[in-house]
Amino acid sequence: MSWSNDYIGIPFSEFGRTRSGCDCYGLAVLVYAEQLGMKLTSYAGDYVSCDERNELNGLFSSAIEIGPWTRVEGPALPFDIALFRIGPMAAHCGLVIKEGVMLHVQGEDQAKVESYQGGSWKHRLLGHYRHDGVVGRSHD
Repeated sequence: MSWSNDYIGIPFSEFGRTRSGCDCYGLAVLVYAEQLGMKLTSYAGDYVSCDERNELNGLFSSAIEIGPWTRVEGPALPFDIALFRIGPMAAHCGLVIKEGVMLHVQGEDQAKVESYQGGSWKHRLLGHYRHDGVVGRSHD
């Protein structure tokens, strides 16, 4: 049984960071806290809404530039972040379950497992990123 099963069905909630509702990055915050015992920067309140792509792009870009995220050059591992563009900007993320499969939440949907090796996500993938605190840990 995968750790991701515990998060399927969590509803989308703008700025959400709890099991009662999450946005895409909020889901990462929740999973990292519960599964890895790591507290990620929340960024809740640092953007107006999930529809504000410029603000989200800025948050994602600065987190990558200053750390604690490092671009993954090899295969993606569980708990890596898959970063996607919506339009021309980085504006969505999912948590890698295994290479090509992510847990994510978007729009008015709920958290679900979805492949990003095909369909609408394949051409939007900007890369995989690993938190510096995860490097060297083994995860199944």
